[in-house]
Amino acid sequence: MDSNQNNDVGILAMEIYFPPTCVQQEALEVHDGASKGKYTIGLGQDCMAFCTDVEDVISMSLTAVSSLLEKYQIDPKQIGRLEVGSETVIDKSKSIKTFLMQIFEEHGNTDIEGVDSTNACYGGTAALFNVVNWVESSSWDGRYGLVVCTDSAVYAEGPARPTGGAAAIAMLIGPNAPIAFESKFRGSHMSHAYDFYKPNLASEYPVVDGKLSQTCYLMALDSCYKRFCAKFEKFQGNPFSLSDADYVVFHSPYNKLVQKSFARLYFMDFLRNASSVDEAAKEKLAPYSSLSGDESYASRDLEKTSQQVAKQLYDAKVQPTTFVPKQVGNMYTASLYAAFASLIHNKHSELDGKRVVMFSYGSGLTSTMFSFRLRECQNPFSLSNIATVMDISGKLKSRHEVTPEKFIDNLQLMEHRYGGKDFVTSKDVSLLSPGTFYLTQVDSMYRRFYSKKAKKETNDAICENGSVLNGH
Repeated sequence: MDSNQNNDVGILAMEIYFPPTCVQQEALEVHDGASKGKYTIGLGQDCMAFCTDVEDVISMSLTAVSSLLEKYQIDPKQIGRLEVGSETVIDKSKSIKTFLMQIFEEHGNTDIEGVDSTNACYGGTAALFNVVNWVESSSWDGRYGLVVCTDSAVYAEGPARPTGGAAAIAMLIGPNAPIAFESKFRGSHMSHAYDFYKPNLASEYPVVDGKLSQTCYLMALDSCYKRFCAKFEKFQGNPFSLSDADYVVFHSPYNKLVQKSFARLYFMDFLRNASSVDEAAKEKLAPYSSLSGDESYASRDLEKTSQQVAKQLYDAKVQPTTFVPKQVGNMYTASLYAAFASLIHNKHSELDGKRVVMFSYGSGLTSTMFSFRLRECQNPFSLSNIATVMDISGKLKSRHEVTPEKFIDNLQLMEHRYGGKDFVTSKDVSLLSPGTFYLTQVDSMYRRFYSKKAKKETNDAICENGSVLNGH
């Protein structure tokens, strides 16, 4: 690549990985004694992926990165920066990025900048911005950047447990991208809040104030949208409304919040007298125009009315982005990008020239609204090829549904082993696809060892002294 040619910097290629084990939300409702529809309609979720004892955020990342490099035939020497976003703590000092270096060391490339970014679900966006900024900067050496978002979301027994999930996404970053950043259109909101946090290092489970978290999310959304609109108007010379976004993608802890969030943006457009709101909707929203911010967040009537009047636009601009999050669950840092992957999966042949607005939120609290301009490029970096490579339908079809009882047993095993050492996993890889990495053991010094399921039915590769040997 020409180091001076950094136009249309963005995402060139994507790969997604989620565990092949999942539990149906409907079955969980029955198991938990919850009212029918509480998780499926109330939360808007269909299914939830989870890691068994042979998978974790490192194995999922290794799988996503090695698969992306292989499928797009990217020479590992061509990666110059690698950043990981995650909130799943494996080690308080050693970054997940360093585990991924095993893939590159094999090819003689140890000259790769970047480490991990951590702040709840926002870490992946922070990592993405860092890599994009590197490619756009005078520090860029002409090589590709790579961003990995990886998390396993698990909750203690209670109302938050159905909002778990697990996945890893790898994104290749460079110039002349089919998914290009509109870098000047970016609005952030950062503040201090205790809505969701993980202070107990002896447990994988977070402390969650669900009601506060939802309010923080919507408040951050309002703030980011105002700033995004102001930036758009400053640089474009005309006001922004939802009419200017072909699609809107949200961080998705659960689908119901995505529905509420789009309705909130529609209400914001109404307050701004934007062109996206029709006369009939204005009439229905008028009674709520004098509510204060706090009153509007608490008003169930406004929530219901705004969702009703925004539904047609939601179905067109948001619904195509909800496929993977509804099937896999909350993937923390990967959630926003799995929603975006859903859009490419569903609409790849219709996205040329389209603008996609993204909203990233991480509790505690960090948030940014930004946008992509999509264009059809030549293979291998075409939108249709990205959809083909991700093979989302194939991955979903090959999953294995387990009973809620088995899901709970698995969680209890993971609880028992969390932060532990000196154990060997089941090494049961029967459900894993060939080429998938998995955890084999954690030794007496807490060192983690991984193998890769062979492409053929031969012995799997073994990780010796912490290094990966490819299975063939």
